Amino acid sequence: MKSLVIKRSVIVKNRKTSVSVEDDFWKSLKKIAQSHQQSLQHLIEEIDRDRTFANLSSAIRLFVLGFYKGQFDQQDRISEQSAIRETGNPSPERKALEPPLKSRRRGSLASRGACASF
Repeated sequence: MKSLVIKRSVIVKNRKTSVSVEDDFWKSLKKIAQSHQQSLQHLIEEIDRDRTFANLSSAIRLFVLGFYKGQFDQQDRISEQSAIRETGNPSPERKALEPPLKSRRRGSLASRGACASF
């Protein structure tokens, strides 16, 4: 199966650069920007500012992955809250998987469920 990695030009910090990401990641990034009512360029600049990796293309992939992972995690928390209301106890599996509060990353992107530290 052929990989559909496409090189795209973007402007970051008033400089033209390129990123190479698969088309599905690019489409998802555009949807995320629209859902946050911001331009794609602004979102890429945020990712660039907050990244901990040397490669912007990788940071974009991890951002998209983190965004969707955050949505699944949020659904799990909602399900867990429903279970607690019904039974009064969280499931033992869920309790064992929950990270300590102090290890959770804070920041503009992390607060939107787009944390790439997993």
